[in-house]
Amino acid sequence: MASLRIIVAMKVRAATEEDAAACAAIYAPYVTDTAITFETEPPTVAQMAERIAAAERTHAWLVLEDLADGRVVGYAYAGPFKARPAYRWSCETSIYLETGLRRSGGGRTLYGTLFPRLAERGYRTATAGMTLPNDASVGLHTAMGFEPVGTYRRIGWKHGRWHDVAWMQRTLAEAADPPAEPR
Repeated sequence: MASLRIIVAMKVRAATEEDAAACAAIYAPYVTDTAITFETEPPTVAQMAERIAAAERTHAWLVLEDLADGRVVGYAYAGPFKARPAYRWSCETSIYLETGLRRSGGGRTLYGTLFPRLAERGYRTATAGMTLPNDASVGLHTAMGFEPVGTYRRIGWKHGRWHDVAWMQRTLAEAADPPAEPR
């Protein structure tokens, strides 16, 4: 069992491509050891840098630093929910913390910064999908105002078995319609 680590002082900032190695290292155990993500090969540092750059252009990618040692210990980002034009005001969010930091407050801190940034860019709805069971993720998303909207049953095959994925969503902003284009 991983030990729980508490971060006393945290800083959230926009990610840069220089954060790719830290983000890739945080993400790799989720890919290789869990069904939390349906990727089967951890992305390279170069691939992670491309993902960061793409998210920063259209949505946002944030990192969480532990101020005690300056290390990146988590990240959250958003990207398009779907490619079709009518979905452009909705986005899909993801969050990953270094092993041992679940339920440490890092997730709330990251999302607490991510959501206003997305709203400022014109996004109205955030979605999140989570492989079940995942009590920590369901708890975080519920605490951050997400509501369940459905579950895809036996939708992904990983580590020798089928997995369900629950979907949740929350409102980021309400404004007059028609909506302005996201920026």
